[in-house]
Amino acid sequence: MTNAISWFEIPVKNFERAKSFYTTVLDTTIKDTPMPGMKYGMFAYDEDNNGVGGGIVEMDGYTPSSEGVVVYLNGGNDLNVPLSKVESAGGSIVMPKTDIGENGFMAQVLDTEGNKIALHSWG
Repeated sequence: MTNAISWFEIPVKNFERAKSFYTTVLDTTIKDTPMPGMKYGMFAYDEDNNGVGGGIVEMDGYTPSSEGVVVYLNGGNDLNVPLSKVESAGGSIVMPKTDIGENGFMAQVLDTEGNKIALHSWG
């Protein structure tokens, strides 16, 4: 096994609001991938090499939460960049940029839907 994670899904209540939050904060695209009974958007990932990927999902039975599993998203080369966009995009910072030694830096935020997610970077 190369990676412990192969795919993740972040539950959302308002697909467009969540999509705007993540595209703004992470400076990425989310590809609309409609499926029956749900709204689904996939984060950019290395599809050609079976890279780890994930999406945002609006559907019955998917409830955002600030408790439980925390997904770490790539914060780019400098964690200060996405963190500077969190509040203006409608989220909040619950743990500021924190040095985690040889593992780089991390922070935790609440997205517009109430999910606690983490951001990681090496700088």
